[in-house]
Amino acid sequence: MLNPVTDKFQAALLAQLPDGTEKPLTPAYLEEPRGRYAGAEGLLLAPGSTAEVATILSACNAAKVGVIPYGGGTGLVGGQVAPEGPKPVILSLERMTTIRDVNATENVLIADAGAILQSVQDAAEAVDRLFPLSLASEGSARIGGNLATNAGGVNVLRYGNARDLCLGLEAVLPNGSILNGLSRLRKNNTGYDLRHLLIGAEGTLGIITAASLRLFPKPVSEGAAMLAVRDPQAALDLLSLAQAQLGAQISAFELMHRMGFDFLDEVGPDVARPLSETPEWTVLIDLGCVAGIDPSRALETLFETALERGLVSDGVIAQSLAQREAFWAIRENIPEANRRIGSVSSHDISVPVARIPEFINRAGQSLAELAAFRINCFGHVGDGNLHYNVFPAAGKSRSDYEGQRPQVKRIVHDLVDQLDGSISAEHGIGRLKVDDLTRYGDPAKLAAMQAIKSALDPNGIMNPGAVVPT
Repeated sequence: MLNPVTDKFQAALLAQLPDGTEKPLTPAYLEEPRGRYAGAEGLLLAPGSTAEVATILSACNAAKVGVIPYGGGTGLVGGQVAPEGPKPVILSLERMTTIRDVNATENVLIADAGAILQSVQDAAEAVDRLFPLSLASEGSARIGGNLATNAGGVNVLRYGNARDLCLGLEAVLPNGSILNGLSRLRKNNTGYDLRHLLIGAEGTLGIITAASLRLFPKPVSEGAAMLAVRDPQAALDLLSLAQAQLGAQISAFELMHRMGFDFLDEVGPDVARPLSETPEWTVLIDLGCVAGIDPSRALETLFETALERGLVSDGVIAQSLAQREAFWAIRENIPEANRRIGSVSSHDISVPVARIPEFINRAGQSLAELAAFRINCFGHVGDGNLHYNVFPAAGKSRSDYEGQRPQVKRIVHDLVDQLDGSISAEHGIGRLKVDDLTRYGDPAKLAAMQAIKSALDPNGIMNPGAVVPT
């Protein structure tokens, strides 16, 4: 049983911390982007060092006070807010933003966990290197939160998830002890790899305070194309053809249904359209090429072959950086259009790549039997991750369907489970999907998760209510 922050506890803790650690608790720290959860109260602390984080966790552990980690506030599964329970400490690393080291020779960057993802990308760029983690919220998401949720983004096909981009971590465990694991090594076989335990744990096992990150050589040239495909199976066949012709130079391969374009027309944001007519399905393919390969010519060859095989019917190849950015503006603004429309139920799911067409077909049929919906399906088809979002019929709002939301989610997640997929591809579990994890999770895995949580956080202070079923 956790205890609330009391005046006595607060005074004793603040006496151990520098002035300025406590911050005013503005509404932003009690909200999350989708508006499904709202925090009630909390003591907001923004430490300036790992040692101060250790002081806070040690005190909270001793007093059995809950700790809610707060990164950039961009999480979509309610992991950053506590809607119920005793008054917690809300721990923000927004003051810990230092880029500690950048080594182009080793292709390593070490950053405080509070560093904004865009700042990490810029620091890599300054030494002619690439940090490839890229997602819509990179201007506000913090690298610690990206690691805590094992963020994905558009470049997973080529570079992997956040987990694959991390060499080592510094973290504070629930009892206040500091894990000094900022390894710069690619090979380090010295027992359990606690880095991978903390990545994806969403702050339930400790607080990541710094990370050693992998950098990559920048592509010599880049290119992009938007191609019209007849259906998801044609998109997969196009992916297979592209991989045969271009190999690892494919940075991203995105699939978009025309509903996303219709939503942009309906509510904005206003973006330019490269194709004269919006096809039922569109693929956005992005290349990062080595020396000696012209991305435009490579994409032309791909298009010509795909056209001969009946995989594409139309397409545009970017002729400039501005046009490439315009292509990506469409993809990156679809989530904002979704938000403005207001979904009945949104799903971040993955299935084996070969089963994507089956999932899309069967899910649409099952939902049509329930009610009239508009479905906006888009995502990182190259790695099997779809954002399958269900919206009200034209002229209606999501409040008209609120009672059906559990049924919609159940239909989608049951099918994902049948197809050996995952109910959370890249957004995490948070509080939103704890019951789903209980329903669909492997029993042995769930038991192991609970045992690990009990061993590292016996008082249950770390992000109570998130991720781990009780």
